[in-house]
Amino acid sequence: MDFFDARCQTGPHQDVQFGLVDDQAGGVAYVDTINPASWIATVSNQRQLPVMFTAIDKCVIQDNQEPGRGRCDCMLTTGDLLYLVELKDQVPPWRDHAIDQLISTIKFLQQYHDISSFRKRKAFAANRKRPFFVELDNELNLRLFRETGFRIDVQATVLIV
Repeated sequence: MDFFDARCQTGPHQDVQFGLVDDQAGGVAYVDTINPASWIATVSNQRQLPVMFTAIDKCVIQDNQEPGRGRCDCMLTTGDLLYLVELKDQVPPWRDHAIDQLISTIKFLQQYHDISSFRKRKAFAANRKRPFFVELDNELNLRLFRETGFRIDVQATVLIV
């Protein structure tokens, strides 16, 4: 399982702002710079860093691989940053399922790659219908950070720092 497979990547994207889209109808997630109405998550890249986009669901991990294990939609990387993003367009309950998909993807990623060179690691659960930051239980986030090295944010804005 290659999370850095060039066939699943686009970029580098250096726009100040761009969107992440998943049509929710079985397609692969992708970057959009033209139609903000279609964006599920907005990527804010004020420093215009070169960001690589990787489609995970249905590309790095195909539907027939690892049945019963969740996977998130995509990954964003720069030289020292690795963000995983799960895209939702649903009303509650959605958050717990999104977090489970992110945790499962983190475990896949750690199983197949040494990601220690990425100093900034986060996982985002983004929902167009619930775009604003939602604080996770601090104990849960601390436990996840200790176990995985990732912090989880529930919001539809992904800040590239």
